[in-house]
Amino acid sequence: MLPPTASLPFADKVARLRADLAALPGAVVAFSGGVDSTALLHACAAALGDRTVAVTADSPSLPRAELAEAQALARELGVRHVVVPTHELERPGYRANAGDRCFHCKHELFVTVAQRRGEIAPADWIVVYGAITDDLGDHRPGQRAAAEHGVLAPLVAAGMGKDDVRRYSREHGLRTADKPSFACLSSRVPYGTPIDAAVLRRIEAAEQVLREAGFRQFRVRHHDTLARIEVAPDELERAFAQRTALGERIRRAGYLYVALDVFGYRSGSLNELLTRNP
Repeated sequence: MLPPTASLPFADKVARLRADLAALPGAVVAFSGGVDSTALLHACAAALGDRTVAVTADSPSLPRAELAEAQALARELGVRHVVVPTHELERPGYRANAGDRCFHCKHELFVTVAQRRGEIAPADWIVVYGAITDDLGDHRPGQRAAAEHGVLAPLVAAGMGKDDVRRYSREHGLRTADKPSFACLSSRVPYGTPIDAAVLRRIEAAEQVLREAGFRQFRVRHHDTLARIEVAPDELERAFAQRTALGERIRRAGYLYVALDVFGYRSGSLNELLTRNP
């Protein structure tokens, strides 16, 4: 269910966001470097100044390119940035990769932040993360972990969806304004297929091929020996034209077969397995 603020004009949503953040004693921002968390980090820094710290979870599910991006963005925003190693792969529930995988990931992050609070921020600073109203209607078990740990979602409270966040980012000159959506590497593995570090390394290597080839929106969906490639619909023609070169390089990443998905990229496509009728 959308919050009442979702129907407010954009300016009122931003005003609500700023007021809510200014009322906090300080903010520990779960920061991935994506569109939503970058906008939230900027808003926190504007409202709270040096009472803001960004925290990024570093694990095999985070590509090195995305970690470097998060570090660069935090520097650009002038916010102290703490990178904390997380160990979700040690959690059986995460490795099993059932439909609640994201719960175990977020739970690991929030527990790690709590355990290391003394070196991250004062105890009364509030942990916040970049959930938006668009996330409310999707399969997002991470939201349950956030609720259990008292983590706030200020963008949701302000009624801000993806269009609002991108508009806010453009108006404040954030270079993530038009950044394609991204998610952890584990989201490329179908539910029920176990996850380990070797699988994540293979996916990362395969996606690096697409990144170096200049594709903006992409996923490598892992199906054992098959890599199913999703790129944005407007990039499909270019991907098909380069299919041989791309396929050979992705095979060298560790796949036997490479397929180009004719439907193109779509967010959460593996969630279809949870809802598809037999």
